[in-house]
Amino acid sequence: MALPTRRRDTGTWDPFAEITDMTHRLQEQMEAWRGHSTMPGVGFTPLADIEETDDAYSIEVELPGVRKSDVSIELVGQRVIISGERQEKERKGVIRRRARRVGRFRYEVALPSEFDDSRVEATLKDGVLILRLPKPASEKPRQVTVS
Repeated sequence: MALPTRRRDTGTWDPFAEITDMTHRLQEQMEAWRGHSTMPGVGFTPLADIEETDDAYSIEVELPGVRKSDVSIELVGQRVIISGERQEKERKGVIRRRARRVGRFRYEVALPSEFDDSRVEATLKDGVLILRLPKPASEKPRQVTVS
């Protein structure tokens, strides 16, 4: 039995574009369902890694194409909220495929313990935002010798 072919006015059918589009729509629905899209107009949640060492937390957020001036970082208790906007690039040609997301973004995480918010460092280099959140002295492990 032959399968029906799907034709579009724009040319040949690209099944990978269909899958990419469906994946983006599903991610948006999951983000809204989980409550990540609490801020009006939030388009996506960027990918991030969180690492804990003895003296600090480190959060690395992928933000390619985002300027420093377009990023906002809020510290509320043990929560870190990173938001901003990835601007649309001016284009001269016709876009044949779009996989990168533009628009508003928001990333929020609650860390398991306190951090010293007066010593937080943030750098944006090569499209990666790196936040270093030092733990207070009371949170750092210390060795006790047995006498």
